[in-house]
Amino acid sequence: MRRILSMFLFTAFAGSGLSAQDVHSTRVQRVLSTTPLVDGHNDLPWAIRNDETAPMDVARYDLRRRTPGHTDLERLRAGGVGAQFWSVYIPCDASGAGAARVQLEQIDIAQQIIHGYPDVFGDARSASEVEAEFGRGRIASLMGMEGGHAIENSLGALRAFYDAGVRYMTLTHGCNTDWADSATDEARHGGLSEFGREVVREMNRMGMLVDLSHTAPSTMHDALDVAEAPVIFSHSSARAVTDHPRNVPDDVLERMPENGGLVMVTFVPSFVSDAVRLYEGPDDGAPRATLADVADHVEHIRDVAGIDHVGIGGDFDGITSVVQGLEDVSTYPALLEELSRRGWSEDELRKLAGENALRVMRESEAAARMLQRQREASTATISDLDGPVSEPVEGGS
Repeated sequence: MRRILSMFLFTAFAGSGLSAQDVHSTRVQRVLSTTPLVDGHNDLPWAIRNDETAPMDVARYDLRRRTPGHTDLERLRAGGVGAQFWSVYIPCDASGAGAARVQLEQIDIAQQIIHGYPDVFGDARSASEVEAEFGRGRIASLMGMEGGHAIENSLGALRAFYDAGVRYMTLTHGCNTDWADSATDEARHGGLSEFGREVVREMNRMGMLVDLSHTAPSTMHDALDVAEAPVIFSHSSARAVTDHPRNVPDDVLERMPENGGLVMVTFVPSFVSDAVRLYEGPDDGAPRATLADVADHVEHIRDVAGIDHVGIGGDFDGITSVVQGLEDVSTYPALLEELSRRGWSEDELRKLAGENALRVMRESEAAARMLQRQREASTATISDLDGPVSEPVEGGS
């Protein structure tokens, strides 16, 4: 069917006077002019924290000039970005006392970015605010926490981060938490502990999206079992296409329609190409992941989970190498053009670009309103539900 559609489009384009490339580019521009492209994960705040010349100095990391990383104002505009979840990541070695302080510092950096360019960015905390900022011609800016270790096993801290503007939390990073297993650490809990399930329930009650990127498949399934709102994967790809532990297995993708969740395909080279993942030779002979590899992941997730359950989460400024053809935030249109060449309709491109993400946000917000009528904020503690906390096992990266 898609081959027939592609042939039809080619025939129509041939009579239009436009080259095929021009027509695909025009279609994508039309999509992005009316639909905000929502990217699920950008690590610019961490890049600024670790900038070699002026660490943590947002003003000196001037986004009006070309930055050393993947993100600046000119390239965001060229990429048609309509909404960005800025990751307020903190590393696993910040676990324990003090993690919440580091998390607050990262939130502060993200807020300085957002408020430092009021003509470009607009603070958004809901789907309606994303749409309003897009209508004003600004890039709607949201925040996502990356790693549940930041809450220091406290639901009160979790609620405070929500009040500070955080709208998703990745349950783990490369290390386990005291209540959830990571994809890249030795299993401690067999998924979520009882306190971990309570974290998911409380996130649903607040309206904070549960992000399952970085989690073990057992954690993914446990979260889906207890979730009362759609989950997301803010920056993951398909494990059946590239067998990396950070990717999403098909048996989890198959649960997306029932849950209503969203897998936002990432551009990390080793997550989208087995050739890159398995290569162990010298750098000068290393294979490159390609834009076509990423498109293959997008199409696999669409085929298994459905068109309503796939989005984009590039992970720019959080990666040290890039996909050929997707080198920075200016290149999102190239991915949509590739999918257009493969026969994707404009309606499908709109869903991928941002409509699916906005739907998930709206459904999460509606679930939160219902749940807040049904129950009060949880007062549970990890010791109440899980008993004494054991010493953590050193985790992977």
